[in-house]
Amino acid sequence: MNSNRKYRTVVFYKDHFQWFFEQQREKVKAKIIWTLELIEEMPVIPETYLKHIENCKGLYEIRVQQGSDIFRIFCFFDEGQLIILTNGFLKKTPGSEIKKALNIKQEYENEKSSTINPGPVQRKKLR
Repeated sequence: MNSNRKYRTVVFYKDHFQWFFEQQREKVKAKIIWTLELIEEMPVIPETYLKHIENCKGLYEIRVQQGSDIFRIFCFFDEGQLIILTNGFLKKTPGSEIKKALNIKQEYENEKSSTINPGPVQRKKLR
């Protein structure tokens, strides 16, 4: 994507996503980066790439397909424009991964409400 306009900014909370990203093959990393850029630059994101998880208040999954593999990356919005990436995993959505994402989201919200600036939220350059 080469649009100059960004509709939202993708940021990372602590190192939850970074660990997952670093474990992936180069083709998968490139597809993840492409998908994140698409999410930043599209005014309306198709459910193919970003979908609300039913019965999980405010939790979404970013879907990245590379070949026959489908990777899922959990995220949530903050102040309408900010996507905070949490954990990621391959294939179907197991309950333990949803629980982990909800715990990370709650941790972020607790830090945000108890301080002016929550723990490290970074706009890291992915490689």
